[in-house]
Amino acid sequence: MFLSQVTTPSGLQVVVRDAAGARTVPGAGSTYALAAEAAATRRSLADLVMDRGRGEPVDLPALAAEGRLALPVSHPDPAHMHLTGTGLTHLGSAAARDAMHAKLAGEEVLTDSMKMFRMGLDGGRPAGDSIGAQPEWFYKGNGHVAVAPGQPLVAPGFAGDGGEEPELAGIYLIADDGTPCRLGFALANEFSDHVTERVNYLWLAHSKLRVASFGPEIRLGSCPEDVRGTSRIRRGGAIVWEKPFLSGEANMSHSLANLEHHHFKYRLFRQPGDLHVHMFGTATLSFADGLLTEPGDVFEIAAPDFGLPLVNPLAFAADEGPVRVRPL
Repeated sequence: MFLSQVTTPSGLQVVVRDAAGARTVPGAGSTYALAAEAAATRRSLADLVMDRGRGEPVDLPALAAEGRLALPVSHPDPAHMHLTGTGLTHLGSAAARDAMHAKLAGEEVLTDSMKMFRMGLDGGRPAGDSIGAQPEWFYKGNGHVAVAPGQPLVAPGFAGDGGEEPELAGIYLIADDGTPCRLGFALANEFSDHVTERVNYLWLAHSKLRVASFGPEIRLGSCPEDVRGTSRIRRGGAIVWEKPFLSGEANMSHSLANLEHHHFKYRLFRQPGDLHVHMFGTATLSFADGLLTEPGDVFEIAAPDFGLPLVNPLAFAADEGPVRVRPL
């Protein structure tokens, strides 16, 4: 079962899609409101949706073509929605990162990236209730940086690059008692500046403070063990880069539970009512293959297990120059 949201003249409309097709969810003001009710009543989100009955049929691909897809979930106050992520979590992720952060030729030492990756290989899948190795972790921003499917991912004017990162994201709502509750999983484009990151690994945080997109649909329930998708870039209608990507625990050095623990272990991220979109990393980048993106390029991230593809064009904002602080 999949949930999405579309825009209407009167506001958001929640859409559910299953084997019977796509239809509206009667009486659902938003995915967030449905999730809050499910968390408060300790019911599954899927059961709650089914109990609402069948609404009007919806043609999701047609609405996507009209630019009417919204984020599949959003918070009424964007400041209470957090976009975060982890890196070096996938079995192929270390090679591309290591190439960016390699030491001088001849040094017989591991880069910090490879050390972190090996920590995940050795301890990222703890048994039972034990706690595993910490992953690399980063902050993207709050709900103000979340871009709806179909809308442009705008790189700041000072950016060196606007590069895609095809990922899976877990979607979470914090219940009134502080318990993280997972709605499900979605495709995500963890848009990043790899040129800046390559200059110095300590600029990783700078490279991540960018917009990102996720959706268009949330897959309710568990994540498939072996996720296989395709990331591509179109330029002028033609595909200029395309590559398969793998995700799911079968292709990861960490378990999802371990990554979730190391995010939500901070009380800061267990504030009742807050919404979290946590991206789990990737091993596939066009930048690693030498492609530099251009304004007007269109990113497309697709995986059959996650519904409609996530599509966003690329744009660059004008450089605003120095930001001056006004003393009070």
